[in-house]
Amino acid sequence: MLAKNQCFEMTCDAFGQDAQGVCRHEGMAVFVPGLLPGERALVRIIKPEKRYAFGRVEKLLEKSPSRAEPFCPIYKRCGGCVCQHMTYEASLAFKRQQVQDLLQRVGGLSIEVPPVWGMAHPFGYRNKGAYPVAQTDGAPACGFFAPRSHDLVPLPENGCAIQGEDSARATQAVLSWMRENSVPAYDEQTGRGLVRHIMTRSTTSCELMVVVVVTRADIPKAGRLTELLRAAVPGLCSVCLSVNSRRTNVILGTDIRVLWGKAAMEDTLCGLRFSVSPLSFFQVNPQQTERLYGLALEYAGLTGAETVVDAYCGAGTISLLLAQKAKKVIGIEIVPEAIQNANENAARNGIANAEFHVGATEELLPKLVENGLRPDVIVLDPPRKGCDPAVLQAIIAAAPKRVVYVSCGAPTLARDAKLLAEGGYAAEKVQCVDMFCWTGAVETVMVLSKLSDAEHIDINLDMSELDVTPAESHASATYDEIKAYVKEHTGLTVSTLNIAQVKRKHGIIERECYNKAKSDNARQPQCPVDKEKAIEEALRFFGMIFDAI
Repeated sequence: MLAKNQCFEMTCDAFGQDAQGVCRHEGMAVFVPGLLPGERALVRIIKPEKRYAFGRVEKLLEKSPSRAEPFCPIYKRCGGCVCQHMTYEASLAFKRQQVQDLLQRVGGLSIEVPPVWGMAHPFGYRNKGAYPVAQTDGAPACGFFAPRSHDLVPLPENGCAIQGEDSARATQAVLSWMRENSVPAYDEQTGRGLVRHIMTRSTTSCELMVVVVVTRADIPKAGRLTELLRAAVPGLCSVCLSVNSRRTNVILGTDIRVLWGKAAMEDTLCGLRFSVSPLSFFQVNPQQTERLYGLALEYAGLTGAETVVDAYCGAGTISLLLAQKAKKVIGIEIVPEAIQNANENAARNGIANAEFHVGATEELLPKLVENGLRPDVIVLDPPRKGCDPAVLQAIIAAAPKRVVYVSCGAPTLARDAKLLAEGGYAAEKVQCVDMFCWTGAVETVMVLSKLSDAEHIDINLDMSELDVTPAESHASATYDEIKAYVKEHTGLTVSTLNIAQVKRKHGIIERECYNKAKSDNARQPQCPVDKEKAIEEALRFFGMIFDAI
């Protein structure tokens, strides 16, 4: 077993999670951030485990031609754009290989993943920014949380390179208002303070909405805040407050108050007009979104005679595109505000053949299928945790001709595609789109087609087999490893029950033997908030859950 602080010369032979380099020492995998395949380095072991270890580069001995100088001064501390140490072309190759490996290893699919569709200019592409605010050196600052922590890394003076320039101007204006009026930043430890986050949203027509997330609505000098923002941002169209007094990691509260301007903006996507409010879901990269949704529409193969279900429909962006080519579209979404937006967007675009239902897809879709719904095509665009098993079972029961799966999480796409394949579907085409340039994330679109009865054999599925939440290290963490991580980084002692509760909260399916109550009436103590946060950080570290992008 490797020991802490040992140093070895190692050669990187592959990528792991978050673009970490993977080396081997006497057969054991060593994960080294910032190291590229083909590079040789002197590596110091900083965290040895039983099956693998983590290291850091002490000295780079041989450089890869794909190495690049990071363009952001806070690159290493922020941890968001994990691919900045390589060329953009190399980052696309890394993402393609990750998806290819997962589809083969987890999904058991032999489908070939073509090169990722990238951007000609992968900077300033995000139309949404959410920046936590904290007191730093006695003054308010905003930025991003460092990896696996809630330690604030302040934004560079010129802002974030993947955000628009107006976003940087807006954040500086809010901070100026805070300093000018001695407005305190929110303190997560005490629950005191006023300003929690600054969120910006922009449109393709260069309008900008600023949402200041506060713990109470009675903020000082609200008129001065608007004045500073209007002076800083020529395209400003809205200043809103989002009141969130809860001790939670959720950014926005449900109480939205307009201080100045419009309650919602209008943006265009694929020739359609959409309302964008503080709470609306809208993809963050409009240029690549058009390519992504155009691909989903192509894969759906619509002729005008089909009934289509758009599960996880959000504000109806994909639904309304599908409705232009289909006979009827049924959208399902759990967020009531999103469904309201979807109906408004349908009316705004004169689309009458789309209907939207509020509810959890895992509850509504099985009911609709049980009541006789037999769609020709089902489109899936789930959150990163993927589809609930009930959704996949309902799809298999409904037997649509095609399933179009839009995924922001390749591990869960691979898991879900495996189940669909076992239920009589064949993966025909797949394409990755680089929606989140320089990060470790990639969007993937896959189309699966229904096989004839002669082409497959019905099997009974054990849902416990779907308990796959792989880290890119090829091994999910054990309970003991999670406990050890939490103990080392926080000093807290957590139980197996605590971990199981947090895993279930994030959709990680537990096997029957794990910490189930002996009866339906049995009461279990709930995991304390501080331990829950610590366990979540451990799960992020091991690649078992992911932050929203």
